[in-house]
Amino acid sequence: MTTPSERAARGRAVRKRVPRSAHGRWIPASQRPDPVTVLEKEGVDRLPDLLPLRYGRMAVSPFAFLRAAAAVMAADLAAQRHTGLTVQLCGDAHLLNFGVYASPERALLFDVNDFDETHPGPFEWDVKRLAASVAVAALQNGGTKAKAHRAALVAATAYREAMLRLAGLGELAVWYERIDAQQLADSVRRSQRARVRAGLAQARQRTSLQALRKLTEQTEDGGRRIVEDLPLLERVGDLDRTMLSKIFNDYRSSLSEERRVLLDRYRYVDAARKVVGVGSVGTRCFVVLLEGRDAGDPLMLQIKEAGRSCLEEYLAPSAYTHQGQRVVAGQRLTQAASDIFLGWMTGPERRHFYWRQLRDMKGSADVDSMRPSMLRDYAALCGRTLARAHARSGDRIAIAGYLGGSAVFDRAVADFALRYTAQNADDYAALTAAIAAGVIAAAPGV
Repeated sequence: MTTPSERAARGRAVRKRVPRSAHGRWIPASQRPDPVTVLEKEGVDRLPDLLPLRYGRMAVSPFAFLRAAAAVMAADLAAQRHTGLTVQLCGDAHLLNFGVYASPERALLFDVNDFDETHPGPFEWDVKRLAASVAVAALQNGGTKAKAHRAALVAATAYREAMLRLAGLGELAVWYERIDAQQLADSVRRSQRARVRAGLAQARQRTSLQALRKLTEQTEDGGRRIVEDLPLLERVGDLDRTMLSKIFNDYRSSLSEERRVLLDRYRYVDAARKVVGVGSVGTRCFVVLLEGRDAGDPLMLQIKEAGRSCLEEYLAPSAYTHQGQRVVAGQRLTQAASDIFLGWMTGPERRHFYWRQLRDMKGSADVDSMRPSMLRDYAALCGRTLARAHARSGDRIAIAGYLGGSAVFDRAVADFALRYTAQNADDYAALTAAIAAGVIAAAPGV
């Protein structure tokens, strides 16, 4: 077994192959794929009637485009040299894929909260995507290039400093590390605490009971059913309802024994197809209404299709051939605590899905309205959180050895982020031009 000093030396040795300053470069590859073509390729296996809605949501802003263009950025990152210091990547670590949710003990935690693209890979890919999203958000909110660079620098610095701290801790201390709501409120400036606490209070109200009131109505026999809101929420037909009942047992088997006992106390009531997010629009996604003790004891679960990670073609294969299991395993490994109903199963046409609670005190930041100082605070929080997530699965001591005590890596990542904002703006313009020319159909961004 290697010692901590040997692991740190291994990380420092990587600098000879990939200098930390090299991360600041951004020159598009000579054979860089057309971004619109990449997006269209992603859409081939999606529901065609929802693709115009996806493109409409992406066309709202450069930040919205970046959110949904994980595959575009994956190809760009793969064209650059990387450290080979592997972690379980989020795969899509932009600002809005962090947020609060309830732990199994009902504590409100802040963490990475989207794992559709999770895959083992070089740690810096997540850091660069996070920093790029910070810079794009800063510019979109009216900030200067200097302010965008500073915000991205803050995110990278927070990541490095957190990784250095975690490298000095024991294994259990790292595993139990978490950021709870109180820490979150205390970490921001006094002028922002009221806003943060209001957001946390709102997240605590986002439960299955709230979803029951918002998404369902009472039937004549006193039961409940999901209310349609086309095209965003569409009740499934009898055939789909039968299918969902059959695959329920497959999902159930992916849970631990005590959670199967809990799930068995609920009965199936209704289901609907749901449109979610921006990048996920067009994937098959359903919500299922279950009832426990009575109609006032609901559980709403989300079933989401899991395709191949956009990182897969550039990296070593995942240990999981089932894409739903890949998502669930990546989430459990990365998050400080995970949803007790997180599971997976195989559906019709051998498609892979994963399950989770629809609303479990989940909440995300309103990035579009953030002033520069708050955006920097939030960027630092996300950087620190990402380091904690990476430290659970990768060699945190080697990564810390590579990063070192200076700001060389931080400045390079911030330089890359600012340069990539120009690339993202060009790609966004390419999409909007394709929409204007009628090459791609786009519906209003609802």
